[in-house]
Amino acid sequence: MARAGLTTERVVAAAADLADEVGFENVTLSALARRFGVKDASLYVHVRNAQDLRTRVALLAGGELIDRIAEAVAGRAGKDALTAFADAYREYALERPGRYAATQLRIDQDLIADTPAFRRTAEITYGMLRAYGLDEPDLTDAVRLLRATFHGYCALEAGGGFGAPRDVRRSWDKAVAALHIALENWPREQANR
Repeated sequence: MARAGLTTERVVAAAADLADEVGFENVTLSALARRFGVKDASLYVHVRNAQDLRTRVALLAGGELIDRIAEAVAGRAGKDALTAFADAYREYALERPGRYAATQLRIDQDLIADTPAFRRTAEITYGMLRAYGLDEPDLTDAVRLLRATFHGYCALEAGGGFGAPRDVRRSWDKAVAALHIALENWPREQANR
């Protein structure tokens, strides 16, 4: 029987908090059980195994990230939307490092295809990029460019990888401005190629 007050939502939220404290890769069912003062077996009522817990944390974090981005880009278009999107992404990655790391977990597409967070992420991201006049297959290429740039920058920044004396935020702003120029001048490809 599950310990009173322990729910799947509480277990996943605690795992996300633990990820921010000790790193996503260090979240274990044992560490989580200790946090709740229960035996590991008590958690199996709420999650199937460690992979299920990691997936649930990833889905929670992905939902939080897109909620933050959606709020930031609401009512904006073009460069303003791109800047708001980028800044919300970066702030989340730096403020919630364990949760952010969870968003990079590869999850089976069949599992997430019907989740509201996944649909919302696609709607907001593709909607922002359509303001640049992009259609498929260019939309997919642009999404990949943004994700690679944002993730790479955030990972390097969080890891102390920028050693030059230039202010990291100013470099971020320049990178986002350069992405805007790239999106405005996108080398379009015909869908039937």
